[in-house]
Amino acid sequence: MNRYQELSDLIQTFQKDFEKFFEKKNKSAGTRVRKHMATLKRMAQEIRNEVQEVKRGIDEQEQGGSTPSV
Repeated sequence: MNRYQELSDLIQTFQKDFEKFFEKKNKSAGTRVRKHMATLKRMAQEIRNEVQEVKRGIDEQEQGGSTPSV
């Protein structure tokens, strides 16, 4: 659940720039929002990769634990 908290914390740090851009139309905040979104995309990809690694580990454990009956 640690990764979920990291993701949640990251998104909360974006709030001020989102408000400045979407409510006050601050162009500099728009640039920061785009940077934030790129950071979010990288983190999402890292999490996707971790999920895939865990899934592979589970599959390997299941295959290694069962012995074929002859």
